[in-house]
Amino acid sequence: FFFQAEDGIRDVERSRGLGDVYKGQLLLGLVSLIAFTGCKQSNPVNTIKNLKAGIKGETTASAKYASFAQKAREEGFNAVAKLFDAASKSESIHAANHTKVLVELGQKMEDFKPEFEVKSTAENLKAAIEGEIYEATTMYPQFLNDAKAEKVETAIKSFTWAF
Repeated sequence: FFFQAEDGIRDVERSRGLGDVYKGQLLLGLVSLIAFTGCKQSNPVNTIKNLKAGIKGETTASAKYASFAQKAREEGFNAVAKLFDAASKSESIHAANHTKVLVELGQKMEDFKPEFEVKSTAENLKAAIEGEIYEATTMYPQFLNDAKAEKVETAIKSFTWAF
């Protein structure tokens, strides 16, 4: 690249128009501008979309698991309630991590209201297992592939920690 730039400088210096001093400065400025804009990372569209989906999913899971914990307590399953409480806290940390990365990318999360249904503790356990399996086998592997393709290291970390 630098050899091509030097050849370009010699070509510009041989051309007519600007004085020799200005020719070199102009070409150096143009080469720098082209190099800088060529190295600029494009907007990581898929990673941003995935971070927003992750925030929504993790925030919803956190609220859902907190409600599942309450239901488990009502049904006398205190040990299960403690597990749901721990899972709820974990999901809120994942959402916070994703939000931090989204903000670092200059983006903002739209407001939303988590929607879910609370059933019996047995049904809630089944729903939680299905949700976690989806995250581990489908959602986060795709999010990681997209973040790696778009070279967003902070998103790769956040998705890995949530995975």
